Amino acid sequence: MSRRAPWTPQQLRLLRELYPDLLGETVAREIGRPLESVYAKAAELGLRKSEAFLASDRAGRIQRGKHSPAMVATQFRRGDSPWNKGLKGLCYEGSKATQFQQGQKPHTWMPIGSHRIAMGNLERKVNDLPGGNHVRWHPVHRLVWEAAHGPVPAGHIVVFRPGMHTAQLEAITLDRIECITRAENAARNHPRNRSPELAKLVQLKGAITRQVNRINREADQVSQGAST
Repeated sequence: MSRRAPWTPQQLRLLRELYPDLLGETVAREIGRPLESVYAKAAELGLRKSEAFLASDRAGRIQRGKHSPAMVATQFRRGDSPWNKGLKGLCYEGSKATQFQQGQKPHTWMPIGSHRIAMGNLERKVNDLPGGNHVRWHPVHRLVWEAAHGPVPAGHIVVFRPGMHTAQLEAITLDRIECITRAENAARNHPRNRSPELAKLVQLKGAITRQVNRINREADQVSQGAST
C-alpha cells in the first residue's frame, strides 16, 4: 500500500492496539502499510512504546544487567583483538594510486594572495596555516581598514557603510568602510530599522511559532495522560 493512501478506521484501531507493544516492522506487516507510514502516523497520534516493550530485549536498548543473544553474539570479549591490529598503513590493491602523497595539495588549494567571494564578501588568502577557512581567508575590507588603522578593537567589526557594499577589489576603499561596535551592527541590521513591514512580519512569525509550540505541548500532555 502506498504511504500516501488514506488510513481506514480499522487500520487506525490496529495501530493504537499494536504499536505500544510490538516492533514497528511487525505492526506495519499486520496493518499492511509501509513502515515509514506507521511511524509517521504513530507520531501524529502521539503513540508511544509501552514501558514493558522498552524494558524487553525487543527494544534493542542496551540495559545494564541484561544480555540480548543478538548483542552477545557480536560483542568484543576480553582478549579479543580488532581485525586491523598491527596493520598501520594498510593499503588495498589499487588504493595506492588515489592516496595523497607527502606534500601533495588538494585540487581546491589556492596560493596565498588569491581572492574568492564568500557570503557576498571578497576574501583574500593570507596564509597556509591549518585550521578553519577563517584562519587562512580574511575579508578584504577588514584588511584595508587594518592596513590604515591597525588591529580591529575588541568588540568591534569592520563593515561597509550603508549602501556602499561591493565585492570588487579596486572599489574596496577606506571611504566605503567603517569600524563599529557589534551592538551597533546588530541594531543596524534589526528588522525594525531595515523595514517596518519586515519588522511586523518577524513579530507575527514569532507569535505564530509560540502558538504552534503551545498547541503541540498541550497535545503531548493529553496523549501522555491518555496513555497512563
